[in-house]
Amino acid sequence: MKRVLLLLFFVVSMSVNAQNTSCNCCTEKHAEFDFWIGTWEVTNPDGTAAGKNVIDKIQDKCILRENWTSAKGSFTGTSYNFYNYQKKQWEQIWVDNQGQNLHLKGNRTGNQMILMSDELKNQQGQTYVNKVTWTHNTDGTVRQLWQTSTNKEEWKTVFDGLYKKVE
Repeated sequence: MKRVLLLLFFVVSMSVNAQNTSCNCCTEKHAEFDFWIGTWEVTNPDGTAAGKNVIDKIQDKCILRENWTSAKGSFTGTSYNFYNYQKKQWEQIWVDNQGQNLHLKGNRTGNQMILMSDELKNQQGQTYVNKVTWTHNTDGTVRQLWQTSTNKEEWKTVFDGLYKKVE
């Protein structure tokens, strides 16, 4: 009888512990960028190959990790995307194999994740910002539009890619 009670106690305590284990990043806010998760072929507006991108969730679903490879394979980069509880915003930290980095911040509006950089200075000493918009299209594709501006009114496109999931 002691063994049965001990076994019952063990099973109940394991069940209670499993239920008490929480997922700090399993919230609606943390899922707002999940439309970007997957393995993707990315094309330019003219249909030519831009590259491949693999986006997955790591660190107990707290970080959306991006691993980019250009179509020619010579340009690679990784970003970490996360929801910052304290600042109530999404952030992306990007670093590539050319030594460039980018820190973007923003939030989701409708079917778009819109992130911007703080003001930076270009080689001519002009102040500019980066804005990257990911649009979740109804057909399951994702459009990534990266733009820069010196006045936040007129925008120059740096990259315009259409993501199609690899089956």
